[in-house]
Amino acid sequence: MKRVRKGEQPPWIVPDDLWERIEPLLPRWEYALSRPGPKRLPDRLVLQGILFVLHTGIQWEFLPQELGFGSGMTCWRRLAEWNDAGVWQRLHEALLAELNAAGRLDWSRAVIDSSHARAARRGPKAGRARSIAPGQAPSTT
Repeated sequence: MKRVRKGEQPPWIVPDDLWERIEPLLPRWEYALSRPGPKRLPDRLVLQGILFVLHTGIQWEFLPQELGFGSGMTCWRRLAEWNDAGVWQRLHEALLAELNAAGRLDWSRAVIDSSHARAARRGPKAGRARSIAPGQAPSTT
């Protein structure tokens, strides 16, 4: 993990210009006044909590409450909600289009990777691994 230098913005803090690109892609949530329970945390804070967990590699349940990003479970649920809504795919496409329009992409270096294709069936069961040693190893006792 890269350390944050003094005076440097931590990588999980979302700058205003990036937030302006992300916010329109997020699903709208209507707040009902009659709904019991705590108010929904702002999306920007939750996104910063998600980025904190992904950057530091900590487990969701260990997200420090003092940071104000909500609980790890709140961040995890919102990440799943946004994933189901296709937010990350749309953000990826928008940023690629922006970079392409600025001439900042070299498409000759693009690679298509099919590692995300799910196998329809499992392969054959592996048999027991055979030893390649000529005989049994001598006892050490």
